Amino acid sequence: MKKLIKPYWGYLILVLTLAVANVAATLYAPILTGNAIDLMLGEGKVIFSGLPGILITFAVVIAFTSVTQWLMTIVINRIAYDVVNNLRDELFYKLHALPLSTIDRISHGDFISIMTTDVDQVSDGLIMGFTHLFTGVVTILGTIFFMFSINVKITIAVIVITPLSMFVSSFVAKHSYVMFKEQSATRGELTSISDEMIDGFKTVKAFEYEDTARERFDVVNEHLKACSVKAIFYSALTNPTTRFVNSIVYTCVGIMGAFMAIGGAITVGQLSAFLNYANQYTKPFNEISGVIAEFQSARASLARVLDFLEREPEPADLPGSRILTDADGTADIDNISFSYTPDRPLIEDFSMHVNKGDSIAIVGPTGCGKTTFINLLMRFYEVNGGSIIISGTPSKQITRDSLRTSFGMVLQDTWLMDGTIHDNIAYGRPEASRDEVMEVAKAAHAHSFIMRLPGGYDTELKNGGDSLSQGQKQLLCIARVMLCRPEMLILDEATSSIDTRTEMIVQDAFSRMMEGRTNFVVAHRLSTIRKADCILVMNAGHIVERGTHEELLAKGGFYSKLYGAQYSST
Repeated sequence: MKKLIKPYWGYLILVLTLAVANVAATLYAPILTGNAIDLMLGEGKVIFSGLPGILITFAVVIAFTSVTQWLMTIVINRIAYDVVNNLRDELFYKLHALPLSTIDRISHGDFISIMTTDVDQVSDGLIMGFTHLFTGVVTILGTIFFMFSINVKITIAVIVITPLSMFVSSFVAKHSYVMFKEQSATRGELTSISDEMIDGFKTVKAFEYEDTARERFDVVNEHLKACSVKAIFYSALTNPTTRFVNSIVYTCVGIMGAFMAIGGAITVGQLSAFLNYANQYTKPFNEISGVIAEFQSARASLARVLDFLEREPEPADLPGSRILTDADGTADIDNISFSYTPDRPLIEDFSMHVNKGDSIAIVGPTGCGKTTFINLLMRFYEVNGGSIIISGTPSKQITRDSLRTSFGMVLQDTWLMDGTIHDNIAYGRPEASRDEVMEVAKAAHAHSFIMRLPGGYDTELKNGGDSLSQGQKQLLCIARVMLCRPEMLILDEATSSIDTRTEMIVQDAFSRMMEGRTNFVVAHRLSTIRKADCILVMNAGHIVERGTHEELLAKGGFYSKLYGAQYSST
């Protein structure tokens, strides 16, 4: 937190200065009130000549107090919102700095909750914290000084009794913090469920999952309600108990002061001023206890934010790593092994050589490691053993950015951002001209449906392109990769959402585009990989067969059974 506040030390000094000025003026007002009272002790004893000067001074003090309070509020809000703005930036940058292995374990809804709700809670806490901290500390010190100047005995009594309220506040705060922390975590879980239900709304409807979804939501929602009620209950105890203790202080001051006034030790005006100071002295304690719920909520939210920011980022590139600008399309997979968890090996003893321009197809049953191998090629995950050599250089000695730029990926799951169709196709090359975008759209056979849309290439897509069919979205993703013209291409079930006729046309477009280039194709439909230079057949993380389509069929082994199973079921 100190790191976030450090750039604003100048503003903090300004706030402190304004707080001192504001409190000084506020504490001067009781003296003016006391002086006025001493000028009006009874019938025939009113000194009217002294009142105008006091009233004018009082008006100036009130105006000065209002202006300093206004300026202090502006500066405090500026600090709080700037800090929160930087905090959101850090969270967003941190998200992109995390490795895929971490992202896969993060609940998307929980991150959204941290980015929005938790950061807003921190903002509210900062605003209230700065406001009450600066004015509170200065008020306490200032009132002590003024009270000592009037009467030492009463001041000591006030100072001795008041800390009781601090002990009460501390006790309650410790218990409410635990509840607020649980409340923040449960709120994130609720956001995750809501996000999940919205993303899969069609599936929820199709499988009549509404009742079960409501039950899941109700369980978490009830838990959130219980946490919130307990947190508010504990925090709500602070204010009344603090006010009770402070009321005792005020009563003691009144009684002691009254006896002293009767004995002539102080004047009635001084007693009035002292009562005002006693009230001002206890006010910071009352205010802080009154917003203890917000403080504890902000503290719990800040803990979640900082916990996310402390996650380990993706390791930096090794010193001296090569920037791959001249990829030649060759790859050597040397006895690699990988597992997501140490006790469950997935890929073991995987070796192969890929020449420039080779078309490598990877097939096998679900869960055999096909997509995992692709993730290892792209260094989304690091191999546990062995090495992957791209263009003659071990991938670990190549910068991640240049390595990934050398590959073009088209996945089964489409992703489109909110923006125009042109912007989505030009995602990897924002500087691309409209003609270049149209050229690749025609090659991907997306141009015709784009031109039928109301805005053509300027049509705005929302919610990930929900207005388009799955096949249309896939065509846009294919066009996006075509525009980048990478040296190597990865197709992970890339044409699974396209009809057979369009698939044949797109495969032909890919063949022309990738002529002389290397491509890796993950496929379930074996009919799409008949022309592959080499088909790797994987099972349980191992390559069990390799060869061309005809060679593998002639062997009558695992591939032949997979191929026969597909066609016997059609």
